[in-house]
Amino acid sequence: MAAKVNKEVCAGCETCVGACPVGAITMVDGKAEVGGDCIECGACVGECPCEAISL
Repeated sequence: MAAKVNKEVCAGCETCVGACPVGAITMVDGKAEVGGDCIECGACVGECPCEAISL
């Protein structure tokens, strides 16, 4: 199960993109989107200033 982004809360800051060690997060229409390469490490969860990402 990949990390999930609450798009209503996501501010589009792209902090999670840089935090992901496998490059599984991209920006789509100004919001983060987690792809199938997610390894469920949680790096993005801790970095998101909006708390928009969960495992």
